[in-house]
Amino acid sequence: MQLTYQCNDCDSIFESEKTEYLCPRCSSKNKPDSPPLGVLRVLYNYAAIKKRSANLLSFLINKDFLPLLPIQNTDSLPFLRVGKTPLYRIKKQSATVFLKDDSLNPTFSFKDRASAIVSAYAKENNIQTIVAASTGNAGSSLAGICAAQNQKAVIFVPAAAPKAKLTQIMMYGAQIVPVAGNYDMAFDLSVEITRKYGFYNRNTAFNPLTIEGKKTVSFEIVQQLNGDVPDKIFVPVGDGVIISGVFKGFEDLLALGIICKMPQIIAVQAKGSSNIIDNLDSETFISNPSKTIADSISVDIPRNFYMAKKFIKKYNGLGLKVSDEEILNASKTLTSMFGVFSEPAASTAYAGFLKLQSQNMIKQNEKVLILLTGSGLKDLNAVQPLLYMPAPVEANIGAVEQFLNLKK
Repeated sequence: MQLTYQCNDCDSIFESEKTEYLCPRCSSKNKPDSPPLGVLRVLYNYAAIKKRSANLLSFLINKDFLPLLPIQNTDSLPFLRVGKTPLYRIKKQSATVFLKDDSLNPTFSFKDRASAIVSAYAKENNIQTIVAASTGNAGSSLAGICAAQNQKAVIFVPAAAPKAKLTQIMMYGAQIVPVAGNYDMAFDLSVEITRKYGFYNRNTAFNPLTIEGKKTVSFEIVQQLNGDVPDKIFVPVGDGVIISGVFKGFEDLLALGIICKMPQIIAVQAKGSSNIIDNLDSETFISNPSKTIADSISVDIPRNFYMAKKFIKKYNGLGLKVSDEEILNASKTLTSMFGVFSEPAASTAYAGFLKLQSQNMIKQNEKVLILLTGSGLKDLNAVQPLLYMPAPVEANIGAVEQFLNLKK
């Protein structure tokens, strides 16, 4: 299948039937301690798509977005239900607030959207082995999707990644490669082995098809809101790929005339890992070591920095930092008030919403959406400070009544 690519940095456009990763011209300038140049985006013939359909929104719904995907047939996708996640309107808020709960994907994270498209492309091109580097979610996602597609997954992970995520990877039958180092080291090793042995690489901000998978959340949001667009969308940000996918999805819909405005998309990062927000107005990228409980968005060198920055600047986005304490409190609120248990990285988005709300920056007539990207079961250790497990009670009704402070 011939695809059209555009480089994020030099804007050059080219077509190719081969597997493409980075722009050859810009990627030659890359340095180990900086975000990569040459990240590609996939373009479509929007005029031809518009010409083929009189009712574009209906067309996209009925065709599972195929005209805007880099695959030839939806039958190439895994049989697992990826996407189509619920959109909850929550009460107890002054504005109209929605939670988009992507923890209900097959491996319990947003990353399944990207893995499904990468796997489908591999299937259509007779590729059997897919490699990825991950702090946990992308790795468990690829492992699960590959299990469903009868493909081999090789996952490079920092050895210190949460046990629940490493367990998932191994249970799905993938080959796990624990690295004595951080995510960036795992990433570099996965790229090196890809080049040496010709494996297919799923890495975000390296494989342009990951953004094509992640952008489907924007299509679903418009569907679920009956063609409407939220005023604000809060997105947890680490590498910058998810937020770029959200922007790309809405940009595709703008190009087709399905929507008429871009929502304000708010990049929320942990204060201990805010290398995208801290560099939005800088000429030279400077990385600070990351330290946050939100491991899924803890990144020293955000791989998709330049694309995320470009989208945020172009469409009047906003960067917002929240503390680990705010993240944990947001997780507790989501769980106890709404019954949605999100991992710290996902709860970061809700913490950002609460912060802006406390500053009176959310208007009562606005529609606001919080993107929740992973299940709280992914990282149980992080929320232990919020919990108190009482001592066991004796197995008799009197002891229970005393424990519950009930009156006879």
